[in-house]
Formats: sequence, structure tokens, C-alpha cells
Amino acid sequence: MTTTERLTTATIEADADVPLIRLTRDFRAAPAQVLRAHTDPELYAQWVGPEELSTRIDHWDARTGGAWAFTNIGPDSEEYSFHNSFHDVTEDRIVQTFTFDGWPEGVSLETLRVEDLGQGWTRLHATSLFDSFEGRNQMLASDMEVGIHEGYAALDALLAEAGTR
Repeated sequence: MTTTERLTTATIEADADVPLIRLTRDFRAAPAQVLRAHTDPELYAQWVGPEELSTRIDHWDARTGGAWAFTNIGPDSEEYSFHNSFHDVTEDRIVQTFTFDGWPEGVSLETLRVEDLGQGWTRLHATSLFDSFEGRNQMLASDMEVGIHEGYAALDALLAEAGTR
């Protein structure tokens, strides 16, 4: 894959040798805008997850050593809560843990890195490292790709709005 190809649909790959998921996705935005959408709670709540869910931010402190918690709310008022710790937040990367409260022993370590492709495009590289293949496979079986694809499509629309650029 070259940097001139645009990945406007996320690629999601499971590593064969380690319990890792790799995700790559391009956005028509500057790297700072893509990172801000991942660290600003007001923006994050507008795009994260599947279309059928809304998001309530319960706690948000996007800085090195900070933490967050949010709850997705479904159409029948069912709730799915998540939390994490921000280990490192810089101008080109976020390192954090990720935990679904319904499965608290399934903590993953995530790294999001942005790459400036030029001409107004940014590539997001994300990895999620799990403590076991079982945990990784459970995440893959959870329909996570629906939330990723629908969420990033919503982020595309949000980035296109004048107020977000």
C-alpha cells in the first residue's frame, strides 16, 4: 500500500503470531484534527461506535496519566460501559488501555498513531494488543467492525463540518 492510495474504509487485520488487531484508516483532515477527535470528549461522543448507539461521557481527562469512561446507550436503553487509562498523549500518538466493563478482565493496550500523508490527508494506524488470543478473538467476534466502520464514517462527516476543521 502506498501513501497515495486512500483507505476511506478501515482495514482490520488480526496478527497470526501475537494477539493483536491492526487497524488502518485515512481521513481527509490534518493529523491534529484526527487526534483531537479522539481526545475531545464532546467530539468523541458524536462519532464513536455504531450508528444505533448514543454515547454519554462519564469521565474524560485526555492527558498523559489521565483516564476516561463512557457509556453507549442502545435504542432500547441498554447500556454498555467502557473505561481506560491514557498512558501517553502526544501530538502524534495516543497510548491507552481499553476495557469493556462487562468483561473487566479483558484489558487491551491500544496505540493510535497519525501519519501526515500530505494534501490534507491523515492516516490513522491503530493497534490493540490483548493478553490472549481468546480475548482478541472475542473482540473480533463482537461485531467491532460495525462500530469502527460506522463510527469512522460519522467522523468523516464531523471532520467535514466547518467548525471542526
